Amino acid sequence: MSYSWPILSTVTFLPLVGALLIFALRGNDENTYRNARYIALWTTLITFAISLLLWRDFDPTSAEFQFVELRPWLGPITFHMGLDGISLPFVLLTTLLMPLTVLSTFGAIKTRVKEFMIAFLVLETLMLGVFCSLDLVMFYLFFEGGLIPMFLIIGIWGGPRRVYSSFKFFLYTLAGSVLMLLAIMAMYWEAGTTNIPALLNHDFPPEMQTWLWFAFLASFAVKLPMWPVHTWLPDAHVEAPTAGSVVLAGILLKLGGYGFLRFSIPMFPLASADFAPLIFALSVIAVIYTSLVALAQEDMKKLIAYSSIAHMGFVTMGLFTFTMQGLQGGIFLMLSHGIVSAALFLCVGVIYDRMHTHEISVFGGLVNRMPLYAAFFMVFTMANVGLPGTSGFVGEFLTLLGAFEVNTWVAALATTGIILSAGYALWLYRRVIFGTIVNPALKNLQDLSWREVAVMVPLLLITIFFGVHPNPILDVSAVSVQALMDNFQASLAAAEQARFALAP
Repeated sequence: MSYSWPILSTVTFLPLVGALLIFALRGNDENTYRNARYIALWTTLITFAISLLLWRDFDPTSAEFQFVELRPWLGPITFHMGLDGISLPFVLLTTLLMPLTVLSTFGAIKTRVKEFMIAFLVLETLMLGVFCSLDLVMFYLFFEGGLIPMFLIIGIWGGPRRVYSSFKFFLYTLAGSVLMLLAIMAMYWEAGTTNIPALLNHDFPPEMQTWLWFAFLASFAVKLPMWPVHTWLPDAHVEAPTAGSVVLAGILLKLGGYGFLRFSIPMFPLASADFAPLIFALSVIAVIYTSLVALAQEDMKKLIAYSSIAHMGFVTMGLFTFTMQGLQGGIFLMLSHGIVSAALFLCVGVIYDRMHTHEISVFGGLVNRMPLYAAFFMVFTMANVGLPGTSGFVGEFLTLLGAFEVNTWVAALATTGIILSAGYALWLYRRVIFGTIVNPALKNLQDLSWREVAVMVPLLLITIFFGVHPNPILDVSAVSVQALMDNFQASLAAAEQARFALAP
């Protein structure tokens, strides 16, 4: 369906309008802060409501890009936006999480509230731009632009080591992206365009694909993050404010996986096939190693951060099986992890707001004071483990199914990660929730407020709904994933033929 107004631009840039309204507020008193919070909340809610129109009017039987907007911009670089069945779910994930995240900050952020809300709204626009861009340079600008507000969110509102963590996050991600910029320039010189749909149909020379693939890998591997370039993530999570951790785990980590789906696999099929064993090896190491590291953690946020790295190992493993189950499982797992990890960090944020620490040793016996909190935390912990009936199970099952089709050893080794995840997740839950209250400071804790319940309930309902009925996500992405697979196989065959013809 086509609209008489640019709906994608509206969804993408509406948060900037909210940011400008907050910027126009004068004063630094509590009344101004309250206005800033409500402007941010209503802006993100309206953005989510408009994005639901995209879901309603999207045609899942077409693999073509829909809601396309194309206008001249900077010479050969066009303002080009559109969605397919792969990018649409990530847009909805972003617009859903942002109002919940903003609502969660109402009692937590008390200093520089205006600037904090502006940073979050700008970050939302930049993240949405990544998923909507159909021009390579536009994609790069949005992809890199997201570094700046997250750098500020961690560096200004973070914990005691916030400056170290924010600089580590910034330098890691920027270093990888410099290589991607060089690759983008090389692709323009080779293909004569930065138009993504045109580049998807361009056959890059086999020898060039290898270099381009590694250049994109350098950026996406850090963003995802993959082992061994994952070390920035635990530090960033521990020092980031709760809202920063929610967006970082829920959305920003997905930019790397989306990049593999949009660029590495369809544009460089020969290199993707050649280096799939490398990705499998890195994925298995990530799943097992980071799960073992998670078992040794003493900080809740650091444990959940290592859990995220392990789950992203399942994602990369699934994507590079080049099977329907693996690709759809990777997409589903990214979306599920976006919901579940966001919920887990919100759960940590609840007790951090009360105790101002997330050290595991401080807690114990919370069920005696916070039974409602314990119930929410239990559901999200089970989803993180991959319990059947939750969304976490569907994604992990599909990625493992795809891996079994391709390499049973990879699948068998990755399956051990599920056992390890049960170990660290259940240990964390038992240590924090069960037992008797030993710390006297815990005896006066209040259970969840109405605002905290309002944040948690949508995430809980989505986790269970998509665990029982995953078809809405699988159906909307099926045709686009099938088209990606068909183009991949055709391009792979053509590239193999060309490489054979060039061979002496």
